[in-house]
Amino acid sequence: MKNFRSQAAKGAGKGAAADDSVAGATQKLQKVLAGAGMGSRRAMEELIAGGQVTVNGRVATIGQRVGISDRIKVGSRTIKMAEADEAPEVLLYHKPEGEIVSNEDPQGRTTVFDRLPKARRGKWLAIGRLDFNTSGLLIFTTSGDLANRLMHPRFGVDREYAVRVLGNVTEAALNRLRSGVMLEDGEARFESLEEEGGEGANRWFRVQLREGRNRVVRRLFESQGLTVSRLMRVRFGMVVLPPQLKRGQVLRLSGHDVSSLVTWAGSAQGDEPAAMIPSAPPARSRSRRSSPAR
Repeated sequence: MKNFRSQAAKGAGKGAAADDSVAGATQKLQKVLAGAGMGSRRAMEELIAGGQVTVNGRVATIGQRVGISDRIKVGSRTIKMAEADEAPEVLLYHKPEGEIVSNEDPQGRTTVFDRLPKARRGKWLAIGRLDFNTSGLLIFTTSGDLANRLMHPRFGVDREYAVRVLGNVTEAALNRLRSGVMLEDGEARFESLEEEGGEGANRWFRVQLREGRNRVVRRLFESQGLTVSRLMRVRFGMVVLPPQLKRGQVLRLSGHDVSSLVTWAGSAQGDEPAAMIPSAPPARSRSRRSSPAR
């Protein structure tokens, strides 16, 4: 950092503070690593804390700031700070039931990562998870920073699901699900819950919520004595599941859509998106009675 500080100070105009110049040109190390596709910020902090990252030949510390001239290494791999400024890659995947969201499975089950093309740089990070028996939209990116912005609870990015429920669904139960019920890990509720038809004991609903707790959609309905017989995520923030994307298929977002997503994620703070991506999706239609709205 010493060399960078001296260069930055020399490059500053007369009367400018060297510290201001440095602050404007440096970033926290864990952010740079995440932006370069090495993993989430939390994972990068663990790598740094474990002594696996060096800057200019010295073991790095969490929160350390780095600049363009610093030599950053994770193990034997050299990381260029410029990589953090490149547009990330983003994939959409239509997950079928029967796959797990994990890089490895001791039971030998198929993982969603088995279906993905190789990332051009870094590695794929899943934005949120879907359980083994849940299908629908999964987003993958090479940017740990983007993944953090979309997943962290403080940003309140909403998720939308099509749900088929088995059981006697009363208006009182629906009102409780909208107002909030106490689960074993705290109170939860649906931000929106709309009926979408159905036949006999099976009824379809479209629900929205702003959190990603484990099995929270299923557990909310189970709290009212109802069983979720099918669950599909159809939207995550401003990203919708494209109708043409069949189960098991992957779609790489265009540069324009990636730029829109990055911009929205950087300023969303839980705001409703003004537009949806992929660009110009078909207008939402009501679901058929035999399948969820798409």
